[in-house]
Amino acid sequence: MKTAYFDCFSGASGNMIIGAFLDAGVPLAELEKELAGLDLDGEYKLVARPVIKSGLRATYFDVELAGHHHNHVGGGKNHGHRSVNRHHRNYPEIRALIESSRLSPAVKSLSLEILRRLGEAEAKVHGCDLQDVHFHEIGAVDTIIDITGAAFCLYYLGIEKICSSPLNVGSGMIKCAHGHMPVPAPATAELLIGSSFYSTSIRGELLTPTGAAIITTLTREFIPLPALTVETISYGAGTWDLEIPNVLRLFIGNMPSSYWETDTSTIIETTIDDMNPEFYSHMIDRLFQAGAVDVFMTPVYMKKNRPGTLITVTSNLPDHQPLLDIIFTESTTIGVRMHQAKRFKLSKSSHSVETPYGQVRIKLGLMGKEVKNIAPEYEDCRLLAEKAGVPLKNVYQEALSLAYRLFKE
Repeated sequence: MKTAYFDCFSGASGNMIIGAFLDAGVPLAELEKELAGLDLDGEYKLVARPVIKSGLRATYFDVELAGHHHNHVGGGKNHGHRSVNRHHRNYPEIRALIESSRLSPAVKSLSLEILRRLGEAEAKVHGCDLQDVHFHEIGAVDTIIDITGAAFCLYYLGIEKICSSPLNVGSGMIKCAHGHMPVPAPATAELLIGSSFYSTSIRGELLTPTGAAIITTLTREFIPLPALTVETISYGAGTWDLEIPNVLRLFIGNMPSSYWETDTSTIIETTIDDMNPEFYSHMIDRLFQAGAVDVFMTPVYMKKNRPGTLITVTSNLPDHQPLLDIIFTESTTIGVRMHQAKRFKLSKSSHSVETPYGQVRIKLGLMGKEVKNIAPEYEDCRLLAEKAGVPLKNVYQEALSLAYRLFKE
């Protein structure tokens, strides 16, 4: 499976992403040919050139707007806010422009998805309707080119799977049209919900809204570099000169099709030794209803050899507050521990089989295309067993046997 991995140790912006794709082998002429379908003739010119950033060779990409002067790469401006376009297109105008364009269908579809997420983030932080969002801060043409260009490069290279490192957002304050804002910028922060990111002592906006929109739309998997047979390592340059190389590193290679999936979950734990055991069931039910991936209890011995219970909750929620509220409300604990854990898992597939008792849903655990686990849905089997007046194990075994014949043999 051809896989791209974004190494965002110095953040990401639209021009850094496209620069990395160009450095990986996408011809600038092909990008220009595809983007000509946007009908923005005379409004911009694409520029790509090799540069050196802290000793690393990288490709710098930029959108030069007609009638506007650009600083040279390496200056002090934000690498995502390259210029100011006097024509402030709003969200409906940009969406209509892309929809009516001659972009290939796959590029058009992905571009509209990225644009929608960026527009929704801007609308939320500015308290306005999506239809009223104006892309004045990053320049409408810059935004359009970055989004559609990234989508084109992805499909040109035949990328099937995309992963990313946690995102370095930078730190400090930035000046924008609305005054001074904290890093990450409010719209960027909205786009990062559910993603893995961090801040360092490096001052400045390392991750721009457009960069965040592209990365978080392309991937929801923020992990260390996975097992890849690497074919290409490329670098897209930012504008800043920093104490670290201001580049986005891109690994492209093949991931074995049988390789398991991974994600990062948050583990919430607490130990309790003074609670009525009858209350645990109610608390666990509420945790599952609130979106916990898993909840389990482990007997433990606490201080002074008191028997206790370790409650472990696995969460993939972007906001863990609902789970914490339930734990503090429904238990006697006064504190919890939280940490992140990397999960390795089989991919899932859902099917149904028709048994003599009725239809039963089947869950398959897959490694690539190989079926590793088969499990009938317990609730389906239980309801059918009650209705037919037969043992639950009979229905379960019948469904399992049918599933094995259909999917395993």
